[in-house]
Amino acid sequence: MLRVGLTGGIGAGKSEVSRLLVECGAVLVDADRVAREVVAPGTPGLAAVTEEFGPEVVAADGSLDRPRLGALVFTDPDRLARLNAIVHPLVRARSVELERAAGEDAIVVHDVPLLTENGLAPLYDLVVVVDAAPETQLDRLVRLRGMTEDDAKARMAAQATREQRRAIADIVIDNDVPLAELHRRVHEVWAELTARARRG
Repeated sequence: MLRVGLTGGIGAGKSEVSRLLVECGAVLVDADRVAREVVAPGTPGLAAVTEEFGPEVVAADGSLDRPRLGALVFTDPDRLARLNAIVHPLVRARSVELERAAGEDAIVVHDVPLLTENGLAPLYDLVVVVDAAPETQLDRLVRLRGMTEDDAKARMAAQATREQRRAIADIVIDNDVPLAELHRRVHEVWAELTARARRG
């Protein structure tokens, strides 16, 4: 099994790269999706979050009220650390389960937005960084996601810098290119990953 960490700044196009890698044959473990799954209604994760932060973080339909929880934790480093202490071990355990289910010959791509920020590079056989210029990221966030320019800049500033991400990369995929060129580059990277997997 080859374990690949995939990351990139917000608006860099990591989701498109992960989709293309899945088309090539990768098994995807999406950290954001797993993080939602482990606090779904009826899970021990949601029970632990409710016990820590109170019943007001649960919406009327029984799901986690993410905006309300976010308002509590993102301005309070201590509360954020307590939330992470609940959620991160659950995400890790579920990710390991999904990886084991993939089989010994699989190339497992872990899509981890905050891989750089959380110092997770050593967990993977190699790290692929999807890279785009900050002005490209800003344009995509405003034009495609409907963010205000100030909100987009704030989200970008809260993440690792482009230089920090590139410093941990084994492979960089430049996504300041037309879609056809991105497809070609991802297939090139896939060939490299399969060669590495064969070498063990």
